[in-house]
Amino acid sequence: MRNLTLKQMRYFEALARHCHFGRAADDCAVTQPALSMQIKELEETLGAPLLERGARQIRLTGFGEMFLDRVHDILRKVDDLGDLARAAEGEPFGKLRIGVIPTVAPYLLPAIVTGLTRAYPTLNPFLRETVTRRLLEELIDGRLDTAILALPVSEPALTEVPLFAERFVLIRPEADADKPAPSRDSLREMRLLLLEEGHCFRDQALSFCNLPSTRQREMLDGSSLATLVQMVGAGVGVTLIPEMAVPVETRSAAVSVARFRDPQPMRTIGMVWRKSSPLEPQLMKIAEVVRAAGDALRSSSGLATLPGWRA
Repeated sequence: MRNLTLKQMRYFEALARHCHFGRAADDCAVTQPALSMQIKELEETLGAPLLERGARQIRLTGFGEMFLDRVHDILRKVDDLGDLARAAEGEPFGKLRIGVIPTVAPYLLPAIVTGLTRAYPTLNPFLRETVTRRLLEELIDGRLDTAILALPVSEPALTEVPLFAERFVLIRPEADADKPAPSRDSLREMRLLLLEEGHCFRDQALSFCNLPSTRQREMLDGSSLATLVQMVGAGVGVTLIPEMAVPVETRSAAVSVARFRDPQPMRTIGMVWRKSSPLEPQLMKIAEVVRAAGDALRSSSGLATLPGWRA
């Protein structure tokens, strides 16, 4: 058997993840024919098919599934070797793959990138925005180095580092600005607009309102906080958003902002990474930059001066 190459393994891993030659080729920054040729050579080397090639989709064979498990282990160990070399340098540098949840990314990432560029000019952050479940999968698989999300995640293989806490606020139509903030019980009777399933912020909002996630309600499931806020401005209902999102999402909507009475709904934002990662000393330094960005954002948000603000 000829030697297998890491390039072939990375191409195969991407193909197994996307189940599509074109998307896998784009992910690997190669042409589709080049990727297809490498996969074919890999199958010839192994002497067994890895894929079932259908007219519209591809699937892994049974052997392909077993081979993929070994490939994940090998690629993770190879990446760990690179991380070990970077860890020996002391300061963060080179490529760092950071995942961020969608209810944090638009508001905090600009400050984080600015802070990282200033503190570590040789660092090259690669950013990935997606929901918590996918971030954790990619982190455990070794496709991400760290992730910024809401804690806890309660994953035994990961280290969790809390960075800062923030409140949730109520967004309601501008005409309701002078009304007192509703209680949690009365909020359950309102038309509450939430993010679609898969977003941890949805689950946190439902938990605060003591609503089961399976309850059928007349509501809008939005893909972004921006959509929810604009629908509130149109008079469709009310919604909850994190405090860091207020300055961005309310500036062009006819809405008012209210803070709940104690106990207020809150979330803890933190970073997670694999417990086995040799980059932990560098990731702790990155975490300090993220913490500083969060503190600066919250202190400069100017919530008390926003139109329609009511504590």
